[in-house]
Amino acid sequence: MSLSNPVLRDDIFLREDEREASEQRMTIGGTVNKTLLLIVLLIVSGSITWYMNDQGIIEVLSMMTAGLFGMAGMALAIFFFPKTAPLLSPIYAIFSGFALGGISAYMEYEYPGIVANAILLTVGILLLMLFMYTQRIIKVTRGFISFVVLCTLAIALVTLVDFILNFFGMNVPYIHETGWLGIGISLFVVIIAALNLLLDFNFIEEQTEQGAPKYMEWYGAFGLLVTLVWLYVRILELLSKFSKED
Repeated sequence: MSLSNPVLRDDIFLREDEREASEQRMTIGGTVNKTLLLIVLLIVSGSITWYMNDQGIIEVLSMMTAGLFGMAGMALAIFFFPKTAPLLSPIYAIFSGFALGGISAYMEYEYPGIVANAILLTVGILLLMLFMYTQRIIKVTRGFISFVVLCTLAIALVTLVDFILNFFGMNVPYIHETGWLGIGISLFVVIIAALNLLLDFNFIEEQTEQGAPKYMEWYGAFGLLVTLVWLYVRILELLSKFSKED
């Protein structure tokens, strides 16, 4: 199994037994269309969450909690049972909208204007990474993939440890600080999240060439959305640290 985005695993594609010549195959265009659909669902559910919070219909915390638990459940199901991706990926996107809508509403209240900047930066980074990948400015070699995956796993481990420590009133030193060290750490995480987009593009391209089943377009779109959500949240965190510095 080759290294890649932990969500997008080569072995899932390679072990499928439906690769007869008569079957419809995964295409890049189909994956792009499904990714756009998932993003639209996320935006709609996020906008509804934001509006309902502004109207006092719901509390941000309740929607964030429901969204995060829903995201985790859908992600685990899709990861272990990829055939469920066509059904569960849209649900994952909706839950993501609940979570991001709540987070964004809270951050906008604390730091006016931060959400628009975060969205613009996320879209800009996505387009930049896509350009760099298609033009082969950055080549996704095995060494590059190994580096990004190891950094991603390290970030995930630190995040998990920090989450557990929070239950005991503690946290991992420095990562939440607003000084230049804390900002540097957040910037590093944003860079790694952005580089994961290159792994996603490469994975989707390779699996398309290998003739992955058609329904796996949803799985590829799901993996790409996971990275975009992570990138957006980390950009929000980085911008909030800059705002606190001011």
